[in-house]
Amino acid sequence: MNYRAWGPFALCIVLALAAGGIGSIYTLPSITTWYASLVQPSWTPPNWVFGPVWTTLYVLMGISAGLVWKSSKPGKKFALGIFFAHLIVNTAWSVVFFGLHDALAALMIIKSLWVLIVILMILFWKYSRTAAYLLIPYLLWVTYATSLNLGIILLNP
Repeated sequence: MNYRAWGPFALCIVLALAAGGIGSIYTLPSITTWYASLVQPSWTPPNWVFGPVWTTLYVLMGISAGLVWKSSKPGKKFALGIFFAHLIVNTAWSVVFFGLHDALAALMIIKSLWVLIVILMILFWKYSRTAAYLLIPYLLWVTYATSLNLGIILLNP
C-alpha cells in the first residue's frame, strides 16, 4: 500500500478514533451508574446504538480530514488545525458530561462543538466538497445529542 496515498487518511482516522477512545475512558464507567440513574428523554436510543454510531462518525471525520490533507489547494493547514482542535472539544464533552457529571457545562461544550462542525464544513468545502458532505451525519448526530443533553438537564433538575 502506498503511504503517500493512504497515510493521511489512516492518520486522520486513527486520531479521530483516538479522540473517541479517550472520551470512552470517561463514558463507559458512567453508563451503568450515573447515566443509568438519570431520567432519560423519550427519544433516547438504547445504549448499544452510541458505540457504532460514534465509531462510524469518527471514521467519516477522519476520511473528511484526509481529503482536505490530500488537496493540492493552499492554506489547508488552518482547516486541519481547526479539525484537530475540534477533536479536543469533542473529547471534552465526554469528560465533562460523563466524567464530571455536569450536564449544563456539557451543553455549553456541545453547542460549541456544533458551531465548530459548521465552521469545519465551510472550511473543508474549499478543499473538497466530499469532505464537507462527510461531516453532515456528524452535524446531525451532534444536533440530536444536543437535544438529549438538554432533555437530561430539563428532566433532572
